[in-house]
Amino acid sequence: MNKAIFLDRDGTINVEKNYLYKIEDFEFLPGVINALKQLQAAGYLLIIITNQSGIARGYYTERDFKKLNDWMLEELNNKGVSITRVYYCPHHPDAAKGEYRVACECRKPKLGLFYKAVEEYDIDLSLSYAIGDKIRDCAICSTTNCHGFLINNSENNVTIEQVKKGMYRNVRYVDSLQDCVREILD
Repeated sequence: MNKAIFLDRDGTINVEKNYLYKIEDFEFLPGVINALKQLQAAGYLLIIITNQSGIARGYYTERDFKKLNDWMLEELNNKGVSITRVYYCPHHPDAAKGEYRVACECRKPKLGLFYKAVEEYDIDLSLSYAIGDKIRDCAICSTTNCHGFLINNSENNVTIEQVKKGMYRNVRYVDSLQDCVREILD
């Protein structure tokens, strides 16, 4: 079985920008490349699971998302980071575009994409971590033995306090992805 790091994209790997889809607007967060290299060197599969409701809302297309995604993967690869797979949910229950107006099982905090990755890559959740800047990014931790880290985000102060008080199962608060790496590798 494999061990994995389930990563959110926006706010975890790159600077959060509402409905990001343009290459020129993409910025890696400081220290992310080095952190991903360390996790990869420790034998973790790097799997991105991201909600992309901008597709459902009509702000950009799946083609736009895939163009940015391919660029990001190439940039990471050029820096020595190999992302195993990117899973994304284009749906939203209140979508402007009818084909994406779905109450699906893949939109976090639902666990559809997590379980798809577990099955496709034979992942042992007890050896794995979910990391993101919103508590929904760690949803898999509430019902499994996967561990999670909520990364600092000025928009989630109430959730941060709840995590610090232990109100979310298997989830800890950290300031950055680099802090996650220190805790995981210690």
